[in-house]
Amino acid sequence: MAEPQQPQQQHQQPQQHQPSQQPARSRIPGSGLAKGLAVTLRTMTRRSVTAQYPDAQPELPPRTRGVIGLFEENCTVCMLCARECPDWCIYIDSHKETVPPAAPGGRERSRNVLDRFAIDFSLCMYCGICIEVCPFDALFWSPEFEYAETDIHELTHERDKLREWMWTVPAPPALDPAAEEPKEVAAARKAAEKLAAQEAKAAAEAAEAAEATGAADNAADNAADNAADNAADNAADNAAGNVAGNTEGDA
Repeated sequence: MAEPQQPQQQHQQPQQHQPSQQPARSRIPGSGLAKGLAVTLRTMTRRSVTAQYPDAQPELPPRTRGVIGLFEENCTVCMLCARECPDWCIYIDSHKETVPPAAPGGRERSRNVLDRFAIDFSLCMYCGICIEVCPFDALFWSPEFEYAETDIHELTHERDKLREWMWTVPAPPALDPAAEEPKEVAAARKAAEKLAAQEAKAAAEAAEAAEATGAADNAADNAADNAADNAADNAADNAAGNVAGNTEGDA
């Protein structure tokens, strides 16, 4: 009995890709040297300007990383900046205070009070992580750079110095006209509109109450005047009638 024939497998060798042959560029000997000398000649013909520092202060970009300013009112002592600092150069001390209830019957609250906020700029690597992770916008970049010291220990600046640098922070750039309104601005605007509406309502109610009081006073005055007039008229009529009666009796 004949065995079935197996199909023969044909092995195809992959075709090797041959790079396309491009004509070699003809280079002029010394062309690179000539280009370098051309750059040098162009630079030599330009007038050099020397910045007269420190008499003339340099114009730094608005996002220059000089020092870190602290806006103390926004700090809640959450310690997030100190924990995320890769150099551990931020030192924060605080204590807790008990806040009395705002309304009778409420419960007391505790809040953190900042005692110390210092940054050791001899260790700081100016990475900006502390500014990025701050959830309450308490840290900002300042372009101030003149804070060199002769002693390395004096590069640890406390919160008073950081607060002074806060006033050198440039204003943020304007938003795109088509951009959405920031959430903080929208919340503040809604709160202001609600407060203005409440004040307008209270003023209207006060005006209505004043008008009602004035109308009541006018009515009372009119009633009193009418009663007085009627009493006077009655008294005059009675007196005239009495006089007439006496005259007739004498007659």
